[in-house]
Amino acid sequence: MLATRNAHKVIEMRRLLEASGVALEPLPEGVELPPEVGDTFAENALPKARTAARSLGRPAIADDSGIEAEALGGAPGVRSARYAGEGATDAANLAKLRRQASAGSALRYVCALAYVDPGSGEEHVAFGECRGRLAPEARGTRGFGYDPVFLPEEYGQTRTMAELSDAEKDAISHRGTAARALVQWLRG
Repeated sequence: MLATRNAHKVIEMRRLLEASGVALEPLPEGVELPPEVGDTFAENALPKARTAARSLGRPAIADDSGIEAEALGGAPGVRSARYAGEGATDAANLAKLRRQASAGSALRYVCALAYVDPGSGEEHVAFGECRGRLAPEARGTRGFGYDPVFLPEEYGQTRTMAELSDAEKDAISHRGTAARALVQWLRG
């Protein structure tokens, strides 16, 4: 069970995990996830996975992820989805980041991917990151969130995450790295 209401994350996590034999189902209606009030990505991911696992009586995973700008002392960080305010759109969040950090600024995508098994009580958090720079302008139509301005270190910082194919993005992204680490841990 994937504990998220973000349709983009459902698509991406399915693509990342199902290729490794981990089948995912979206969170059913009626399961209310706790608010993201933690100071770290793991502190936000674990309560969501715990809530879904407890509510449904089966293993669940949840992520919290975001972008950190070195020029902003790590902001927006855990507030990435709400950077321009509660209910902000991707475009509004992206515009605020571009106003506050200059082109070429160092960026880091971070993901904490939590797994909770209510039967065994087992919990694990896998982490992933991807480093890059802030593009001078938004480019590309793929991806979501901050992808149009994130120039990853890999691929020579010539294309944004939103210009990469799914396979290229999955190979280097913060979620891709965390998903591979989780699968490796599950296979023990």
